[in-house]
Amino acid sequence: MTVVTVYAVFANAAEAEAIDRAMIEERLAGCVNLLAGCRSIYRWEDKIETVGEVPALLKTTLDLADALIARIAELHSYDTPAIVTWPTNKLLAGYGD
Repeated sequence: MTVVTVYAVFANAAEAEAIDRAMIEERLAGCVNLLAGCRSIYRWEDKIETVGEVPALLKTTLDLADALIARIAELHSYDTPAIVTWPTNKLLAGYGD
């Protein structure tokens, strides 16, 4: 089994918790770490924006990653949310199970 980490940011803590809880309930992710809020600076529609967001790390399998990404995007309040997958090259024996 290949484990991956999906990184996503959310508009606020309520959205992050609701979507991340749904990902666990729907068995698309095995674990989610909601991180402390952050400030994001980015260019959107030719303007520089600075907003508070809530990042999360969702652990899943490579086989479920596409479905997880699609489901987060479906539930997300942003038109184009930041959702990326990081490969997990090494993990504690048994953790992937």
